Amino acid sequence: MENTKQQVREFYDQIGWSQMGEGLYQNARYEDLRPVSREYIHKCHLRVNRHIASRGDLLLDAGSGPVQWPEYLTYSAGYRFRVCADISITALKEARARLGEKGLYVVADIANLPFKPDAFDGVVSMHTIHHLPLAEHKRAYFELTRVLKTGQSAVVINGWHEPLLIRMVEPLIGLARLLSGRAAKKKKSLNSEDQAGTFVEKMTPRWLKNELNGEVKFEIYPWRSLSPRFMRWFVRPRLGGKMFLRFIFWFEERFPHFFGENGQYPLIVIWKRD
Repeated sequence: MENTKQQVREFYDQIGWSQMGEGLYQNARYEDLRPVSREYIHKCHLRVNRHIASRGDLLLDAGSGPVQWPEYLTYSAGYRFRVCADISITALKEARARLGEKGLYVVADIANLPFKPDAFDGVVSMHTIHHLPLAEHKRAYFELTRVLKTGQSAVVINGWHEPLLIRMVEPLIGLARLLSGRAAKKKKSLNSEDQAGTFVEKMTPRWLKNELNGEVKFEIYPWRSLSPRFMRWFVRPRLGGKMFLRFIFWFEERFPHFFGENGQYPLIVIWKRD
């Protein structure tokens, strides 16, 4: 496990949080940054604010990275300090450039947080737990709950392993590649979200429920149900792409539990009760 964490640390120190220009990092290649998708992604990012306290003394950002998206800054707007905890020193340096004195910066492992119980008024963790070996995922959820104040909530964003909706659209992506011929191979090499990166091990909703049942109180909502891969292939500005994404967002809002458990990226809310 330590070798895995060392690999993740080295990747983000040397590659992942290296700026590619215009404020973007290497991991931006995993995102759909086209104008047609911007409104949908913006609204999905802001969903986190619904489920954490809007103000307080300390917000923990567990696995903060560089706090690279503007919407991420809103999570701590009403807090005195945002505590950025990350295994990568490069990430923390970049976060400091954005937050300055608003932030406190700690090198830490999300599965072994160096904080006292009940220390934080709110907790967020964005796309971090999946960088741990599966055997440590449960421990990470326990740690986030331990450091959260009683009566407060935390939000965890991660990706599911082969969710239902993505499995359903894979044949469509395969057909699109076939019809596009050589262009598909070129696009795959440039755009695939599965490009070589660092260690990732994702869970399923069933695994999460089995592991945390009765020990951590949580609920699953959608953060974003569409993968960047699907969006790049099928969300087109000249074919009503923006309206299609508004339609998807409305469905996610209308049926949150279905899209939370079957879409690509769940928003997992943890409540700490007495």
